[in-house]
Amino acid sequence: MSSREMPKYECHKKVWALKIAGIVGDQHGGVYFQPAEEGYDRVPLSPEYVAKHKPEVGGYYVVYEDGYKSFSPAGAFESGYTPL
Repeated sequence: MSSREMPKYECHKKVWALKIAGIVGDQHGGVYFQPAEEGYDRVPLSPEYVAKHKPEVGGYYVVYEDGYKSFSPAGAFESGYTPL
């Protein structure tokens, strides 16, 4: 293993994101999150998304330009992105 520091990169991606205020399930097994931002209805989350990303209250639901959906913890998101 090399003792050199790995190359460092800076992010310049544009994404859409909503902060997760709450996560709820319904009687049919569906999972939704309630955005912290006002004016948005609850957003459905697929079972695959939940299993892969394990979203948590306080973090961000993130959608990239190519449509890929992800989750980012609040600290990582807020230190890397600024609103446009």
